[in-house]
Amino acid sequence: QVQLVETGGGLVRTGGSLRLSCVASGNIVSLNSMAWYRQAPGNDRELVAKITKAGSKTYGDPVMGRFAISTDTAWKTVYLEMNSLKPEDTAVYICKASNYVYDSWGKGTLVTVSA
Repeated sequence: QVQLVETGGGLVRTGGSLRLSCVASGNIVSLNSMAWYRQAPGNDRELVAKITKAGSKTYGDPVMGRFAISTDTAWKTVYLEMNSLKPEDTAVYICKASNYVYDSWGKGTLVTVSA
């Protein structure tokens, strides 16, 4: 199993920036991708960004060009750099780690963007 702990959320004004971190522990050697999702009240969970061990990155349309996903070389920590934040980015941001057998989810960190 893989355990995930997200940090870095908080309150920021429109146009501001935040950097989220997700630290993985446990069976991290088996991981082949890590991702950030978000869920706002009343909305479905949506993909924000994904990175694979092969190096490919995928972004959701609403964050394209504003957010960037990266990992450390050990693939122990995945980051989400968020710039030009908008009120509609307000959500709980949740980290996911995947191997070929199962997905693991963190508990999330709240990001609130004020107008």
